[in-house]
Amino acid sequence: MNQTAVYRPGVCNIGPAEIRKRRMSGWVGLAVAVGFLILAFALGWAAPWRLLVALPVFLSAQGFLQAAFHFCVGFASRGLYNFGALGSEETVQEAEFHRQDLRKALLITVLAFAIAAAVSVVAYLIPIG
Repeated sequence: MNQTAVYRPGVCNIGPAEIRKRRMSGWVGLAVAVGFLILAFALGWAAPWRLLVALPVFLSAQGFLQAAFHFCVGFASRGLYNFGALGSEETVQEAEFHRQDLRKALLITVLAFAIAAAVSVVAYLIPIG
């Protein structure tokens, strides 16, 4: 059995099915971001409009980070975890465990925001020929 297939506060709160779901959301967000940038540069959108790529990049980064960390930000905020089938969440019983989960969720969110900010600044700075 995979070492991360059990709930570990602040470390791991989702199992294989949920990890696949987060990874898929990462791929979808990435596809939307790439499509957005292709359209923006093909149509010559002004640099400020290109900053909007931050939204799909944030969603993509958050999906990939959650999959990599085996940790769901949304579950942490609601005090849940899931290692079974999709939709079979269980409640985190101990307040300290919930606090640890919230700290991990904040870390993932900050990392996703930093990635989105960096990509959007690069998109802003690229000159249109």
